[in-house]
Parts: sequence; C-alpha cells; structure tokens
Amino acid sequence: MDTNTTRFEVHDKVAWITLNRPEAMNSLNPELRWQLSEHLDEVERNDDIWLAIITGAGSRSFCAGADLKHRAIESQASDQQKRLWREQAGQTKHIAERWHFCKPLIAMVNGFALGGGLEIALACDIIIAADHAEFGLPEPRRGLIAGAAGVHRLPRQIGLKPAMGFLLTGRHMTAMRAYELGLINEVVEASALKSTVDSYVQDILRCAPLAIRATKACAMQGLDYPLAVAHEREYPEETLRRHSKDAQEGPLAFAEKRQPKWQGK
Repeated sequence: MDTNTTRFEVHDKVAWITLNRPEAMNSLNPELRWQLSEHLDEVERNDDIWLAIITGAGSRSFCAGADLKHRAIESQASDQQKRLWREQAGQTKHIAERWHFCKPLIAMVNGFALGGGLEIALACDIIIAADHAEFGLPEPRRGLIAGAAGVHRLPRQIGLKPAMGFLLTGRHMTAMRAYELGLINEVVEASALKSTVDSYVQDILRCAPLAIRATKACAMQGLDYPLAVAHEREYPEETLRRHSKDAQEGPLAFAEKRQPKWQGK
C-alpha cells in the first residue's frame, strides 16, 4: 500500500514501512508523521504481523528529521489545510511515545538519521546501518531540542558523557562511531544492508512470537526498576506466553526433533 508519503507492505508476517519523501530527505511533515502512526497502529493490532522494519526511500537519507521548510509553508496555508493538519496531529501517536510497543522494530538506516529521524531509530529495538550513514541531534543549532525523547533516550543508550558531547554541540556521528558507542547493532556496506536486516528478520521469525514479545516486555519494562524488583515483577506478556500453546509446542518440537510450528497463541 502506497500513500503520498509512505510505502507499507506486509510479507510473511513482516511489515516494511518506508518513509517515502526522498526529494525532502524523508523529512517529517504532518502527513508523514500521521501515516507512520497509522502504520504502527496496524502493526500493533494485526496478529498476522510479528515484527516491522522502518527505512527510508532512496540511498541518501533514512530521515532528516522535521521538515523545517514545511513550517514556513504552514503560515501561508489555507484554513482548511491547517484544520486538516491539526486533526492529523491530534490523531498521531508518535513512535517515540509508544513506550511499550509489543512487537520488535528494526531501523534499517540507509543514510542520514538526524533529529526526529534519529529519534525514530532510537525508539526501535535493533538498528542496522549502511556505512555511509550519519547520526545526530542538531536541534539546538535551530533553536530547538530533541523533544521526541531524544534528549532522554540518547544518554540511556550510549552513556551520559558521550551523549552530552553530541547533544550540546549538534555534531553528527559516523555509523562506525555509533557502533563503537553501542548505539547500533551492525554497520555494513550499503549493498549488504537489506540482506543483513533479512538475516535478523529470519532469526526472529524462528522464535515463538509470544516469547519474543514477552522477552521485549520484560527487558524494556524491567529497566524502570531495580534488578531484584524487575526480576520478581509480574509481566502480563510473560503470563500470556507461559499459558500459551506455543509454550508447549517448543519443548515438544525439540523432543521430537522437528521444527516448531508457532501459532502465536
């Protein structure tokens, strides 16, 4: 399914979301924000989708952040168009605010991931980047801040001092530097980007989907608590997995020396 700003495809339980404004470096205008929100809603509610990949169209940019040129256009827009944008904004749930997104998200970073683009990647579980990609939160250079949780996620993901070095300067980091800091999982040549992501996808699909969701829930939600409390806490996702048919199928398939047949229930 194509929209004016995105492509959305589902193949073999995997959703591919492509930010599709290459002429604007896939920057985030109101429509693209709204369409991305709609696609993520579909990923969350559709039991036939087990994970999703987010990437950008073209080879230059994953997402260059907010479309600042659009903000200048907004002042000259018709009242009807302004109302439409306001309605879309009211319906949009930003990826950065989906604190407990249940399914795995992979960012396939094919170029610049700046500002809101990096904040999208930061909200994903796995980041695979082409070797020419660059990352950064340059908002202070425009009188802004990385307000879609970038100022909070970056220190948590790479450590305080390295994060402040980028947050307070607006500097970019190379893909290799991002890898060294633990921000991304792999750096590969652009020609190998898709196949590398596919290898992660296939490994995830070999796992029981409820086990994957319970693992993500326990790991991510547990970060909000001290270790002992996190370990003892009850997680609804883990309770669901424990009482599922797949929890029985896994050991049975192992004992019978065959591949498990996951049902997701």
